[in-house]
Amino acid sequence: MNATPSSPLRFTSTTGSERPRSDQDEPQVDATRRVPAAGERALVLGGGGSTGNAWLIGVIAGLFDAGLEVAEADLIIGTSAGATAAAQITSATPTELLAAILTAAPQPRTGQGESDARRVPVGPVADHLERTSRIIAAANDAADMRRRMGAAALEMAAGSDGSGQGRWRATVAARLPSQHWPDTKMFITAVDARTGEPVVFDRHSGVDLVDAVAASTASGLPWHIGDNRYIDGGYRRNENADLAAGYKRVLVLSPFGGRSRHPQEWGMQLATQVDELRARGSRVETIFPDSSSEHMFGAHAMDLSLRPAAARAGYNQGTALAEQLTELWR
Repeated sequence: MNATPSSPLRFTSTTGSERPRSDQDEPQVDATRRVPAAGERALVLGGGGSTGNAWLIGVIAGLFDAGLEVAEADLIIGTSAGATAAAQITSATPTELLAAILTAAPQPRTGQGESDARRVPVGPVADHLERTSRIIAAANDAADMRRRMGAAALEMAAGSDGSGQGRWRATVAARLPSQHWPDTKMFITAVDARTGEPVVFDRHSGVDLVDAVAASTASGLPWHIGDNRYIDGGYRRNENADLAAGYKRVLVLSPFGGRSRHPQEWGMQLATQVDELRARGSRVETIFPDSSSEHMFGAHAMDLSLRPAAARAGYNQGTALAEQLTELWR
């Protein structure tokens, strides 16, 4: 499951010189086929909801303050909350992004009145988990699961008046320091809601960065880009680290700790992705939330009140791990 990140970050930005987009535009989304992957360093940012986004920023800020600038990767792959983080770190410093999280106005806690940090999720998060768990249980394989997820999202959209599209786009845009694709090679993942086929956006796809991120974070209603509809990139794989094939050194940050809700034989787990990369000659290192902070992810990934704590936990891990990652990255 990839909950849609609900970051309270707000930035003022303009669309500038980005070309107008019409409903007749047909984006070229096969970025991995158009541009063969090859290079030195790839940074992979997995999904993980609002707390996952904060943790990712914290880890990257901790590494940055310790002298390791992982945002200077030759390729950055972002999925769901990781797509938001990828767009953020390529247009603002990790220090600025971390400060924005830590100084944001306090947010109410999900399920107010419950004191147990391991409480059962409530409201939309619980509904989402229950609904998607039924779809996963009914699916024959990963491709069938993606098709079913897309069909369910389209069915939900049929009962919607469509007014949420504009509001969500404004929300996503406000989280990004810049709405322009960076010069850095960046992949943003999503899934075609009608076919279940994975897609990858980059700056050559003819899709605005805001729309690419909105599509990658669409875990409920599908995201419209022209005549096409997209859902969360995590329905392919939560990290999509295998897209870094051909890169010599790969660093993977996974807020969900490499876990997957899918059957082992589907190959959705991060361990499978890492094996695939290593089989092709990549050196791979992973960073997961430590045991003292892992309760803030998964079922509680949309709890806005946990964002500062998640960011601090990530920062502490980043500073602690910088030295041992230096050989990999430099």
